[in-house]
Formats: sequence, C-alpha cells, structure tokens
Amino acid sequence: MTDREAWQQDVVARVKKLQKALQEQGIEGALLVQSADILYYTGTFQNGHLYLPAEGEPLYLVRRNVERARATTLCGRVVELQSFRQIPALLQEHGFKLPQTLGLELDVLPVSYYFQYQKLFPQTRFRDVSPIIRRQRAVKSAYELELLRESGRRLDRMLAAVPDLVELGETEVALAGRLEGEARRLGHQGLVRFRGFSADFFMGHFLTGPSAAEPSYFDGPVSGPGLDPSFAFGPSWRRLGENEPIYVDYGFAWRGYVTDATRVYVIGRLDPELERAHRVALEIQQAVLEEIRPGKSPASLYELACRMSEKAGLKEYFQGWQQPVRFIGHGVGLELNDLPVLAPGVEEPLEAGMVIAIEPKFVFPGKGAVGIENTVVVTPSGARRLTNYPDAIQVISSRK
Repeated sequence: MTDREAWQQDVVARVKKLQKALQEQGIEGALLVQSADILYYTGTFQNGHLYLPAEGEPLYLVRRNVERARATTLCGRVVELQSFRQIPALLQEHGFKLPQTLGLELDVLPVSYYFQYQKLFPQTRFRDVSPIIRRQRAVKSAYELELLRESGRRLDRMLAAVPDLVELGETEVALAGRLEGEARRLGHQGLVRFRGFSADFFMGHFLTGPSAAEPSYFDGPVSGPGLDPSFAFGPSWRRLGENEPIYVDYGFAWRGYVTDATRVYVIGRLDPELERAHRVALEIQQAVLEEIRPGKSPASLYELACRMSEKAGLKEYFQGWQQPVRFIGHGVGLELNDLPVLAPGVEEPLEAGMVIAIEPKFVFPGKGAVGIENTVVVTPSGARRLTNYPDAIQVISSRK
C-alpha cells in the first residue's frame, strides 16, 4: 500500500466515524469551514465549505483553488463554489435534501457566516458539532501517530541545533530567526495551527533571561515581550548574556501534525534557584508521566502537579508569574491546542491514542523561566514520549 492509499483509507475511516456520530445525534449533515477540520476529513485544504452528510459521500464546495482540490482531495466530490448563495442549490443538484438539522463549528464560525447560513437555510435548525469533531480528533489513528512520531524526531533535531546557533550579544529575534530557518530546512511547514478567535500564533518562543518572565495576552505559562505592542508575543530586541536561561519552546509541524517541546540552555551557569526549579519541573513531569494511562482523569494530573509545586515551595512561580495558567498539558495534533486539556474540572478520561504536550514550568520575575515540555502519546500501558532531546539544562560553550 502506498502512503497516499494509506492516508486515503484513514481519511475515509474518519468520515465514517463522524457520520456515525451525526446519526446518533440526529444531525442530517455538517457544513465545515475550519481549515484543520477540512484537512482532517478530506486530506487537503483549499478555500471552501465541506458538506459532510450523515449518509453518503461528502461534497467539497471549493471557491479556490478547485483544480488543486480535485487533485488532492482523498474523500468526497469536489465542485466549484462561486458564491454563498449557491450552496443550497449545489447540495440539491448533487442529490441531497436540504437538512432540517445542520451541524456547524460554532466554536470558530464567524457570525457573518452564521447569518448567511440562516438566510440560505431558513427552515433548518443549527447544532454545534465542534465538540464531536474535537473529541474525534483527540484520539489519533495509527497513521496520524506515525506522522506525529516523525514530527517529534524532527523537533528533536531542531532542539539539538540550538547550541551551534547561539551567540553572546546577539538579539533574541536574530537567534530565533536562525533556529526557525533550521526548522524550515528540516521540513517545518511554517504554520502552527491554533484554534480560536484572534488566535494569532507563530512557531514558538526563543527568549533569554527576564524576557521569558514578561507577561502578555497568550494563554500559556510564558509569552515573551515581542518586538513591539503590535504583537506582544515571542522574542524581542534583547541581547543574550551569560549565566541566564535561554528558553526555547517550539512546535514542529510536519505534514500538518504538530509536536511541542521546551528546553532550557545556558552559556555559563544558572542561578541556583532556577536550577532547583528546573529539577522540580523534571520531577513533576516524571510523576505525571507515570500516572498517564487510559481512564485517568486529566484533572487529577493537574492536581498532582500543583501539589508537587506547592510541596517544593514554588507554587507562586508555577505555570506563570502572578497570572498562572490553569493547565499542565494540552492535546496536540493538527492544531497546537487539540483536546484533551489537563486542567481542573476536566474529568473526561484519557484514551489510548491521545497525544499530549506535558509542560510543568516556573517563571521568576526579573530572572526568566525554566521547565520542560514533551509530547507523549497515551498507550494502553502508559505514556510514550515522542520528543526525546535531553531534558536537563543544556550548558553551551561561550561564543562571542
């Protein structure tokens, strides 16, 4: 079987699984527009709407580029869509009755689209299918897991390149550019998909010293100052010095699938307080990994991490300074923020095939951030790592 045949087989199975869920929920079809969701159910993405009926072959209504969609779509028929107004007629033309109940991705769908759908389907009741889709996407197939393994291997190679790229006195943004160039050379697609409204995101962070303790809008333990207030995220113009943490947190997107990892480097020697906090982060990671298995509550893993940080006397620095995030891990896949989330109140149990980035971190004002992040897959026997570059603080020989 060729790779394309295996991929197509996987995509067809995904479609059938969603169709079964739609039937169980009494939803006659779903109309999808989110890039990651269309990619998941077709094997490609072009600008358009994917109609996925509860029974029958999907219909991909493409605005542009139709020919490319026809060449790359792995499941369903592709037809040209010139305007929103054509959608009902095209559905009927291809043998579908206008649905009385239609599923939409209400977590991300623009209101302008929703209003247009109301006009196009005046007799139709809309249902939110985002939870169904996201729960399905949370459990990866064997084909997806192999793509994620390769993503993890390439992320390891990216992290291994850091010591040869850093230079004392150079700016964070220049150092980030060097590393991101290496990522592209390794096959990074250049985009990390992130689900949500105004979800501006880049490949990751390359931060030095106190930059990593600079708070901002991003819902993560570390944000970074950015170059200016227009995008207050990631590296700044600050220059690298000795004896300060070099905080490197990147996702690697390989054929759509993202793994996520964080490592800490230093030229010289870190403050003993930061060294100790990093050791505690590794202990938390190990404890969480030992507890991961099918049936485990995500909330219980978060609570375990919090208890350990408090016992170590580091609670006030855990998962961010002053405004800590309330999670210890997040799903990854086609989007950096897939399900599940290891957070308080999340009791839906883990399943085999889920892929999660575990990230215990400590942020110290005026000093920077330390900690660890690794991507793991939940297997029947526990957690298996997909990122394997050494977890310890990496000491780099001085370069001036």
